[in-house]
Amino acid sequence: MRNKIFLYLFIFTALFVLFQFMNAKKAKESYDAKIENLQDRIKEQDSLKTAVIDSLIEVNMDLTYFTLENNEDAVSYFEEMGYESNKLALTISDQIIKQNKPGKDNPIVPFVGMEGNMAINKVRLLNHKWIIADFTDGVYWGELFISYDVREDGVVDFEVEKSFLYPKS
Repeated sequence: MRNKIFLYLFIFTALFVLFQFMNAKKAKESYDAKIENLQDRIKEQDSLKTAVIDSLIEVNMDLTYFTLENNEDAVSYFEEMGYESNKLALTISDQIIKQNKPGKDNPIVPFVGMEGNMAINKVRLLNHKWIIADFTDGVYWGELFISYDVREDGVVDFEVEKSFLYPKS
């Protein structure tokens, strides 16, 4: 009788071990499939990120095409005059924006403020001769195309070439 109990116990243990082995094998295959699926998704996301980054780099290059920093001819023009282009660009932008005074319109803007004072908000130096600027009085806004010249004595002369005021919608 003891032999039969040990035999049944041995068979039960063998079946239990076989069951555990098969269950573990199925679980491993399931986990491997999930891991492979997640790795494929990660690869897709990486390729998408790479595409987006490449696209953003291209857009950035397009946006910075007309800037003083990326115009080698304009930079060399200022270097020949003895100026560092980055510092000069900041100085020119500051000179334009510094003309925004409380209670007064900016004298560079050829429009009188209707709902407040006209002030220049943003300035972009395109090259060694041209600037684009944005202005507003809080309700009305517009843009300026300014030509400038840096004289030998370091004084900057500004001349508004074109300007327009957007119609109020």
